[in-house]
Amino acid sequence: MRTILAGTALLAGVLAAAPAMAQNFNGPYVGVQGGWSEEIARNPRTDLGVAPLDATRDSATLGVFAGYDHQYSDKIVVGAEGSFNFNTKDNLRSSTAASDVTIDPKYSFDITARAGYLVTPKTLVYVRGGYANERFRTTIAQAAGSASAAQNRDGWLVGAGVERIIIPHVSGRVEYRYTDFSKDGGQFDRHQVLAGVAYRF
Repeated sequence: MRTILAGTALLAGVLAAAPAMAQNFNGPYVGVQGGWSEEIARNPRTDLGVAPLDATRDSATLGVFAGYDHQYSDKIVVGAEGSFNFNTKDNLRSSTAASDVTIDPKYSFDITARAGYLVTPKTLVYVRGGYANERFRTTIAQAAGSASAAQNRDGWLVGAGVERIIIPHVSGRVEYRYTDFSKDGGQFDRHQVLAGVAYRF
């Protein structure tokens, strides 16, 4: 949390000192984002084997991102972006007479490409897709004992959103993302709705 607040304060200082220049979707940018996240796990395969879990958990999400856009014409924008995010109070848990299972997502990052269409000179509608990775800890407690293991899970991400230049150097966006971390028959995926503010150099 302190890292996010420090990054937000730094971004605000840069915005206040920057001259009025960037007014389009062309060049590098950095930003902060936050919103809602829903993690869904149904018998996912982990480093401890298949976790007997059927759970859904909503949580808040905070993160930072950076990327580069290139405006190829009056209407088309293509770019690449990386982001780092973490959730709050997002443990997935399932308890039965035989076991108590918890999956605790720690943080995630992704690297994606995006392509968009300018519906107005300052409003971009876009789609994105790419690679995602999540760090989480699995704990399984049974009568015979308990075991715990942390691991990183690879996945893929797709999303869509709208971004608008608000004032010179500053854009705001709203986006939906779906991420699939499932493998070997189990389900482990995530839905997100994120709002972000970017500083464009």
